[in-house]
Amino acid sequence: MLVRRLARPLLAAMFIYGGIGALRNPEALTKTAQPVLDKTVGQIEDSLPEQVPTDAATLVKLDGAVKLGAGVLLALGKAPRLSAVLLASSLVPTTLAGHRFWEIEDPQERAGQQIHFFKNLGLLGGLLVTAVDTEGKPSVAYRAKHGASRVAEQTQLNVKQAKKAARKARRRR
Repeated sequence: MLVRRLARPLLAAMFIYGGIGALRNPEALTKTAQPVLDKTVGQIEDSLPEQVPTDAATLVKLDGAVKLGAGVLLALGKAPRLSAVLLASSLVPTTLAGHRFWEIEDPQERAGQQIHFFKNLGLLGGLLVTAVDTEGKPSVAYRAKHGASRVAEQTQLNVKQAKKAARKARRRR
């Protein structure tokens, strides 16, 4: 549908741009992410495997790569539902780390961060709609439910036919 072909790249553009920015200049975002990472990851850092990155710079770059890759896939319409889930998963911590308006005293700066926070909530809504969009095709759950109903109906019919055949066989004896 034409709307999907237009909407997906429009939705993805912000993530592609942000992903490129995070990969080119992670230092700016690292400063913003560090306090939140200290409060969250810092508390469980010792229980994580060594292979899991916990430093802010690596996590910012990883987040940027996810946004860039999933954004490009979404824009191209390739695996749009998976791409939307990945972008939504990336957007939540980014929003909570980058737009903590409730911690800001200056009214103008606070208002600006509120706008960004709610803009990201709007993007999250668009991603959630995209994640569940089956493009008019029945979902896997729908197909499974109706497939099971057809199997149950066919099984009942077969049981009735088998009982009828058994009664006829008994009468012939």
